[in-house]
Amino acid sequence: MTQLQIANCLNRPQSFVSKYESGERRLDVIEFLMVCEILAIDPEAVIKELKIAANKST
Repeated sequence: MTQLQIANCLNRPQSFVSKYESGERRLDVIEFLMVCEILAIDPEAVIKELKIAANKST
């Protein structure tokens, strides 16, 4: 999906998606869950991967 397509699903401007993709802003939990739903991604799996990555860096 493009940034514009995701933004349209979220009823937000394209710049909203661009900013969280570039790290300029962070998603809150509700936004994260909405993006996961749009992209058909399991949020629990994402969090598990983040925990694994964080543990490797410590």
